[in-house]
Amino acid sequence: MKIHFIGIGGIGISGLAQYMHYKGHEISGSDISDTVITKKLRKLGITVTIPHDASAIANQDLVIHSAIIRPDNPEVVAAKAKGIEVLARREALLQILNNSKVYAVAGAHGKSTTTAILTSIMDGSSIIGAESKAFGSNVRYEKDNSIMIFEADESDGSFLNSNPYCAIVVNAEPEHMEYYDYNYELFYDSYKRFIKSAQYRVLNAEDKFLSTLVGEIDADWLYPSRDITNIEFILINDEPHTRFTLKDLGSFDVWGFGKHIALDAALAILAANESMDIELIREKILTFKGIKKRFDIVGVEEGSVIIDDYGHHPTEIKATFESVKEYALLKGFDKITAIWQPHKYSRTIDNLEEFINCFEGACELIILPVWAAGEAIREIDFKEKFKRYNLTMADNISRADNTITVMKDKEALKILDKGLIIGFGAGDLTYQIRGIA
Repeated sequence: MKIHFIGIGGIGISGLAQYMHYKGHEISGSDISDTVITKKLRKLGITVTIPHDASAIANQDLVIHSAIIRPDNPEVVAAKAKGIEVLARREALLQILNNSKVYAVAGAHGKSTTTAILTSIMDGSSIIGAESKAFGSNVRYEKDNSIMIFEADESDGSFLNSNPYCAIVVNAEPEHMEYYDYNYELFYDSYKRFIKSAQYRVLNAEDKFLSTLVGEIDADWLYPSRDITNIEFILINDEPHTRFTLKDLGSFDVWGFGKHIALDAALAILAANESMDIELIREKILTFKGIKKRFDIVGVEEGSVIIDDYGHHPTEIKATFESVKEYALLKGFDKITAIWQPHKYSRTIDNLEEFINCFEGACELIILPVWAAGEAIREIDFKEKFKRYNLTMADNISRADNTITVMKDKEALKILDKGLIIGFGAGDLTYQIRGIA
């Protein structure tokens, strides 16, 4: 088929586009601007149009678009005028995944890490919502294997169309509530439908909502407080690892720091253990090397380390920040500077009190403007709300070597070149902190 993806620069849509490209389909796509992702797609031989334009629609058989694409998008209009089938991503999943044995990982946070860990353990194709550093992509394709390890997204309800053989749920915290019209019953019912649609389930029994399903749903339940024990944070070849004991299955080492890493790894291990020998799992999990933009160590020099983290939900930021403190202790740093680029006004306002408590232990907190992600600007008094921190409000940062300059009104406010510096956010902070903005 000839398939065109509108919004192909997004991590989720780009994953589907790459997967269908590897399956032998002729792929094209478009987005509003060029990014690292669109440039990578072009190197694969995929035609990418910037920006969206009706001329990108020629004789394709199918057009697939991301959730944020509006009905008046010129390419959607052109495709419908030509009688070409147009599907939202969530609708397209029914066609793309219908012949696969899908291990679908869901949750408000932790699902990318869990999916990537499971990908390191199991053979099969994989589509992850982040780039695995083990193979330098968010997609792995194995032609002669029906297994698909898939990061299932609840943000647009698409996880309901992921055809799960195995449903793995890290947590079911309310997120993307605007899609569910702030109807919590509808939100939780969607998770329940997703879980019940699978033959095999691996669930975190201590999640507030999932715990209500114990006894109702047959699953391999994980009780982190009692099933994950002897947690240690260690350096292996100077790389951060978490060592833990899981149930009666023995000890495991996994890349990364934190109790949340042990939880993600434990869910992946239990999912794989249905069909794999535990000793092979113990060996293969060591091939996991983290994922890009999750506790991603992007700069190391004597006296300083720079870390990029995609965390944009308060629970994941808080968990990662606890790991940061452990890492700083092991590395001998006594200063931690956190740089936060809030992601979406709606998320920030809905979770403001939780965000305020995320950065305890930071010597300094630097807050950048909200990455709006298409939302209308709303007033948030960060200066007042976060006044208990050693706070700096800035416009952006720039990086040269292992030195970060904090900018306000195009002037340098301060230089960061000592201790542990970590950036949190799902916007363009990742490029600023890597020095490629």
